Amino acid sequence: MKFDTKLAIVLRDDLESWQELNVTAFLMSGIAGTQPVVGQPYVDKSGVEYLPMSRQPIMIHTADKESLKALLTKALTKDVVLTIFTEEIFKTYNDEDNRASIAEFETDELNLVGIGMRGKKNHVDKMLKGFALHG
Repeated sequence: MKFDTKLAIVLRDDLESWQELNVTAFLMSGIAGTQPVVGQPYVDKSGVEYLPMSRQPIMIHTADKESLKALLTKALTKDVVLTIFTEEIFKTYNDEDNRASIAEFETDELNLVGIGMRGKKNHVDKMLKGFALHG
């Protein structure tokens, strides 16, 4: 199936495994909570219903710290929606403190460890050209 939009997560390339998983989950929650990307519930043969998931694939990439900053700058000029995760959020334990930690920094000062985005497929593809897939 072809999609005219693309979902992508870009993680800083020096994170520990638990951090990669945590950041990915948080970034996707922002996209799934605000964008029409979630499908219908799943039902097994026994009739047990499970929560729905994304209808389309989510590409996971990695980048160094400077490339993440450059990506954010570029993405802010494109027709995409963004969610971010900064290093400071690893030290907070609730949404209010998470938002407060972001508010302490100007955009170009953010200590990014991850960016999530959804936008037109061609916009996202162009911005991520040269970014390695996570692996």
